[in-house]
Order: sequence, then C-alpha cells, then structure tokens
Amino acid sequence: MATGKRGLIATAVTVVCAVTLLAAPGPAFASPGPGPAPSAGTTLAPGKDLEAVRDRLDKLYRAAARATDEYNAAEEKADRQSAQIAELAEKIVKGKERLARLKNRAGAAAAAQYRGGGLPPEAHLMLSDDPQEFLDRAGRVRQGQHAAKGLLGELARAQQDLEQYAKDASAQWKKLEAGRKAKATAQKKIEKQIAQAEKLESELRKEDQERLAELEKEAAHKAQTAWLDSGILDEITGKASAQGKKAVAYATAQIDKPYRWAAEGPKSYDCSGLTSQAWISAGRGIPRTSQEQWKRLRHIDVRDMRPGDLIIYFDDASHVAMYVGDGAIVHAPRPGRTVTLAGAGSMPILGVVRPDADAHADADADGG
Repeated sequence: MATGKRGLIATAVTVVCAVTLLAAPGPAFASPGPGPAPSAGTTLAPGKDLEAVRDRLDKLYRAAARATDEYNAAEEKADRQSAQIAELAEKIVKGKERLARLKNRAGAAAAAQYRGGGLPPEAHLMLSDDPQEFLDRAGRVRQGQHAAKGLLGELARAQQDLEQYAKDASAQWKKLEAGRKAKATAQKKIEKQIAQAEKLESELRKEDQERLAELEKEAAHKAQTAWLDSGILDEITGKASAQGKKAVAYATAQIDKPYRWAAEGPKSYDCSGLTSQAWISAGRGIPRTSQEQWKRLRHIDVRDMRPGDLIIYFDDASHVAMYVGDGAIVHAPRPGRTVTLAGAGSMPILGVVRPDADAHADADADGG
C-alpha cells in the first residue's frame, strides 16, 4: 500500500482519541460593544423608553437562542461523525488484520508450489510410474489453481475495502473539522448577543431593572390571558401517556435550575436541552434542538395536545417548552433566568409536536 494511504489509515485509527478534543468548549470570544444603551445611573422615562429596552433585550436573547440551536445542531452532527469515524477506524484495523492473513495464505501457497518444483503437469506424467497417481495429483493441482485465483481475488477486494475505509475516514474527518468551525462561529454569535444583553441590563438603574421585569411579566400575562380568553383550554382535554408522565415529572423536577446555553443538565439547561433530556429520561430519544424537534416530530393540533407534548414558539422555532397541563408549560426561558412554569400562551405559538405519537394516553393519567 502507498505511503499516503498508510498515512490515511493511521489518521483514521487515531481519530477516536482526537475527536474528544473537538467536543471541548471553544475559546471565549471578545464581544463587540452593544448598540446605544442608557448610560449607568440614568433614570429612563416611564413607558416608551423602557419598552424599547425590553424590545431590544428580547431581540438579543432571541438571536442568542437561534445561535444556540446552530451550536447544538453542529455538536449533534459532530457526535454522529465521531461515531462514524470510530466505526471506520475499527473496520480499518480489522481490514489490515484480514489483509495480513490473506497475504500469509498466499505466501504459503507460493512456497508449496516452489517445493513442488513448479513443473508442468506433462512433466509430472512422464516422471510418474502410476498414471492413476498422476490423475489424482492433476485434480489436486486444478483445485489448487482455482483456490489460488480465489485467494488473489479476495486479496484484491480486501485491499480495495481498506483503501475505501481510509477515504471515508478522511472525508468524515473533514466534515468534523467543518463542524468544529460551525460550532465556533455559533459560539461567537451566542456570546456576542448575551454580552450585549447583559451589558444593556447592567446599565439600568435598579428601579428600571425592576420595572423592566414587571413589563416582561405584564406582557406574558397579557398574551396568556388572550390565549385563555379564546376558550382554547376548554378544548384541550388530552391525557398524558405513561412516557409523557415520566417526561413531565423529569422536567418539573428541574424547576429553579439555571438556564445555560448548550446545557443538557443535570445542573443547568437550555430550552431544548431540558425537553430532550426529559424525554430521554422517559425512554425516548428525540432531536436535540428546537428546530429539529419541530421538523422531525409529529405535529399535533393545539386543541389535541396532552401533557408531555412540546410547544414550539416563534416563527423560527427558536424556543421550545413542555406542556404540563392546565394551560401551563415548563421551560428554560433564557440566560439570567431559571427553569420555571409559565403560561402556554405567553409567547407566540408556532405549533405543537408529540415525541410519542405512537403511544396511547395512559388510563391513569391526569387530564391536561
């Protein structure tokens, strides 16, 4: 095998160790200064100015949520690619062992032919005193020739397989490198948006921070009230499945734990980290990000949802929460907040998805 191909094989075999380095958190990035913001110590005018700050914060945290989805998606791809590289590395090792065995067999066959003198069958006939013995030997020679051809073919196939495994490993490695860059780019976006939002909040006077928190609560309450006033809750009567109950129990047990982007517990979570881990705890794996949950899980009408279903929010599917019944959700809202209960209609609903669409409602479950 050529030196270049040996290098590829060596790279693939050692890749499993190198992969773990790519999963480590990337370096921190310096974030640019935020846009115009109230200077520290300045009291904002009631209403309009603070509402503008709230709108700005909402946009910054939404942008961070989208970037977090990008980061999580890149990490999920990296995990799959790492597994594929590990599998290829194992195939390469086994392929090299198989090739070595075949070469040994080929060498033994060549040595046997050498010991036989390499004489043609006609010469053996002339030297043989027993025609029947010659015929027996001739049959064995033909069998040996057929086996030799088969061995050479097997050697060629083993060589081709080994070269293909090396090429595949190299391709997966390149994809993994591209994924690492995507993660780094997403991390830079996340840190930039969060840093801007935190700086903006830190420059508010204490009384403005308190009023801002009140504005956030009022906006959520207004949206939830409008949602309930539509009479929707009268139509939502679905009961949780057995797995849905377990998922809800897990999610609600995380209440008061802090939000942290890209976190999947057990000490902190981002929005989709909470929902995906809750369903994993219930025995069902689901996509890691809110956008993939929206794309790949079965869509359910809001009126048909039941506890354990996931509500996807905003047009870009950048937030997800778990419905727990009685018009409430449990979710990890954003940086600076903790896992909490909230109204299901407190944010713009894109739609509802069901992780266990194949399961029936549990007869003993409480109504949703």
